[in-house]
Amino acid sequence: MSTLSKLSRRRFLELTGVSATGLLLGAAVSPASRAMDVLATATGERLNLFVSLRADGAVEIVAHRSEMGTGIRTSLPQVVADEMEADWSRVRVIQALGDAAYGSQNTDGSRSVRNFYATMRQMGAAARRMLEQAAADTWRAPLAECRARNHEVHHADGRRLGFGELAARAAALPLPGLDDLPLKGREDFRYIGRNVPIVDLHDMTTGNTTYGIDVALPDMVYASIERTPHLGGRIAAYDAAAARKVAGVLDVVELQGPEGPPAFNNVEGLAVIASNTWSAIKGREALAVQWRPSPHSDHDSAAYLDALQARVSGGPGRVARERGDVERALGDADQVLEASYRTPYLAHAPMEPPATLARVDGGRCEVWACTQNPQATQAAVASALGVDKAAVTVHVTLLGGGFGRKSKPDFSVEAARLAAHVGRPVQLTWTREDDVRHDYYHACSAMYFRGALDGDGRATAWLARQATPAIGATFDPAVTRLEDGWLSQTFGSVPFATPNLRIESHEAPAHVRIGWLRSVYNIPFAFGVCSFVDELAHAAGRDPAQYWQEMIGDDRHLDFAPEGFEFSNYGRAIAEYPYDTGRMKAVLRQLVANIPWGETLPEGQGWGLAVTRSFLSYVAVASKVRVDGDTLVVEELHGVIDAGTVVNPDRVHAQLEGGMVFGLSLALNGEITFADGAARQSNFHDYPVARLNQVPRVIRTHIVDSEALPAGVGEPGVPPTAPSIANAVFAATGQRIRELPLARHFDV
Repeated sequence: MSTLSKLSRRRFLELTGVSATGLLLGAAVSPASRAMDVLATATGERLNLFVSLRADGAVEIVAHRSEMGTGIRTSLPQVVADEMEADWSRVRVIQALGDAAYGSQNTDGSRSVRNFYATMRQMGAAARRMLEQAAADTWRAPLAECRARNHEVHHADGRRLGFGELAARAAALPLPGLDDLPLKGREDFRYIGRNVPIVDLHDMTTGNTTYGIDVALPDMVYASIERTPHLGGRIAAYDAAAARKVAGVLDVVELQGPEGPPAFNNVEGLAVIASNTWSAIKGREALAVQWRPSPHSDHDSAAYLDALQARVSGGPGRVARERGDVERALGDADQVLEASYRTPYLAHAPMEPPATLARVDGGRCEVWACTQNPQATQAAVASALGVDKAAVTVHVTLLGGGFGRKSKPDFSVEAARLAAHVGRPVQLTWTREDDVRHDYYHACSAMYFRGALDGDGRATAWLARQATPAIGATFDPAVTRLEDGWLSQTFGSVPFATPNLRIESHEAPAHVRIGWLRSVYNIPFAFGVCSFVDELAHAAGRDPAQYWQEMIGDDRHLDFAPEGFEFSNYGRAIAEYPYDTGRMKAVLRQLVANIPWGETLPEGQGWGLAVTRSFLSYVAVASKVRVDGDTLVVEELHGVIDAGTVVNPDRVHAQLEGGMVFGLSLALNGEITFADGAARQSNFHDYPVARLNQVPRVIRTHIVDSEALPAGVGEPGVPPTAPSIANAVFAATGQRIRELPLARHFDV
């Protein structure tokens, strides 16, 4: 439910830390419903989006989402300013504190614009109508003769008043009813659909932004933590005296790990507190910690993946979705193909490792963190300290990358516990090695496919099985299988018109902390699904682009319920965001039109493509590769996205480009392995991200013009990239890649 409300100055100050005068509006949002009620007075509850118009004409818009390079601190205010008719040069963006009053602040899932676009428009329109009414009252003129335009209200006779001049009178007015709240037509947009530069650009390019590691307080100390190398490990012995001999070391503190599942808690570790970061790190190195084993200390990722692969290849799992008679169709087929695919564990590896500054004083705690989820941080810190959530204030800095890692607040819990122990502010900085070795890892996956073709090469059956450790196991170890909600990410929601289809899910108990990484389970599942479609196309002797069109079938809205599948649809109603096969086929057609698909290439070169629906957007990606002996070069990447209504095209292009490069990096290099329960990789030398010489010189993106509801853009470019590259390798060499990363097979 979306509710506009007048907002008191006191409440604005409580939620933003900024004093305000003039017109204040707040909106309360529950994205599960699109209804809107207009209230005459603020209740002070569940207010999460705000606009403030000051007497000097300055407009302040609260950004309740975390900025990590996507431009969300620009895009949402851009929507308000457009409907309000504000002058963008007079708009200032304020970062919100962490508070449940904002609704969800978890900046992940590519959902910020799609969840708040409508409410931001309504709030801007309400402010515009109130300013027009204030001008009408001032002039004793009919409202119909007053129109807001570029930070002023103009009368039909030429009179005009600035927004600042009208702020106080507007603040005294009742809120307009929804029926009297017209929204702009698309043709009247000034900012929506335009390339507005991000508000943080100047500070980012001049080194003036504040990231998690940049915050400093008087009398603060520094911490570095040696953590258990395997899940559930406990401290057996250590040499505190050796650590204390290091100049600058002040204390050595044991941090006990959780008794139950890891959740968002810190893992067991030993913290060294020092007067500077270097001393803390050197003291930590002197600890010589010995660890007691746990049930996970013998985890070996190679053996684990082999076991998962044997499980999915060896027999049926729980049926998640079914239509027709797959076994009969396979038995009657003119040709049957089967293939096994696997993907490794992955780490987030943002350029900025986790960092937090915490201060505990008088039963209250303040945290400054590069967090994607300030409310989860607030709740986790409060639980760790045994205080009420209201006693914890979370300040959100800018993030030097997140990709889902920084929505887990374990690093802030560590800093808060240490600050409470030493009685001084503590700055905790994770090293790159800490980040790679103690991640919430993206799950590895084993997949098995069988497909039936008739005499004309048409697919008559699709059987798919997977075994992948579940994110839910991080919170409950009894969760050993992916259910329909996660299977909805590509694997279980394939849009194929094949008359016989079955999707199965096998168990995969987790032995490490599993978390969400940019595009989540779409990463492995798109690789398997899109690669196997390419296999079917080549087995049928067909052009893969055309074969995709045939596999998808007629334009329609998919209904999974009759096939027993509980399609999650990223938390949105299927009637609101239908799975539209026509839009999916259209992005593929546009992609093929944008490239010389079908051209004759020299030996060792090839094109490959893939198409997916993720986060309610439709994306098709094509890759051109060159293989020279053992060397693989990706020469071109092309992407097409249909993300519905686009607020800021430049940001969408950037996110699609970034998503494809992220997918390229994972495809080429991404692999975390475990031996004796511990991650074997530690830094960019053995967990490399794509370097400039690995990124194609040609990267092109195309946005489909659409009036559909806004959909996600931060993640959808990732899933189709890896299979498009693997399919291009097959086109170039005839070698089918069924296991990532590509560095296992080529010099990349």
